[in-house]
Amino acid sequence: MDVSRRGFLKISGAILATSGIGISLKPVSAYAQPLKIKYAKETTTVCPYCSVGCSIIVSSRDGKVVNTEGDPDSPINKGSLCSKGGSIYQMSVNKNRLDKPLYREPYGTEWKEVTWEWAIEKIAENVKKSRDKSFKFKNDKGETVNRTEGIASVGSAAMDLEECFTYQKFLRGLGLVYIEHQARI
Repeated sequence: MDVSRRGFLKISGAILATSGIGISLKPVSAYAQPLKIKYAKETTTVCPYCSVGCSIIVSSRDGKVVNTEGDPDSPINKGSLCSKGGSIYQMSVNKNRLDKPLYREPYGTEWKEVTWEWAIEKIAENVKKSRDKSFKFKNDKGETVNRTEGIASVGSAAMDLEECFTYQKFLRGLGLVYIEHQARI
């Protein structure tokens, strides 16, 4: 069968018209969906992925994160986020995220679920034990140093200035001298 383009369109139009699968020219009514951040509390935070320090607005309702987005008022990122920062919503809302501490005994092969209180106590005990074991009051020259060389800390670029200041004071109070920060690595 030899059909021209015009003939093909006529035949197609006739088939659509008779089959009832035509295109409706009736106006479509459009409406705005309610925003998922409606009645949500907005809090700003710093992206935890790199040392740029992009600001993120976290919207939460009833204690649950409902949205994350770049902060347009931030002089650093001006509302834009990289692919990692844009996916930060999944850090909070993720069925695979651990929400209880796990502990594996030394030389153990299995993780067991523990309470937060137990985990914090265990961390405090281990820090105290390591600090006491490695604390030096004086160096080889006899000078007072009051430091521990058995503990080190690598900070996080996700901390803002005030958190870094407080964390630094805490570490210096313990006597740490090996302190690094991810923004400088």
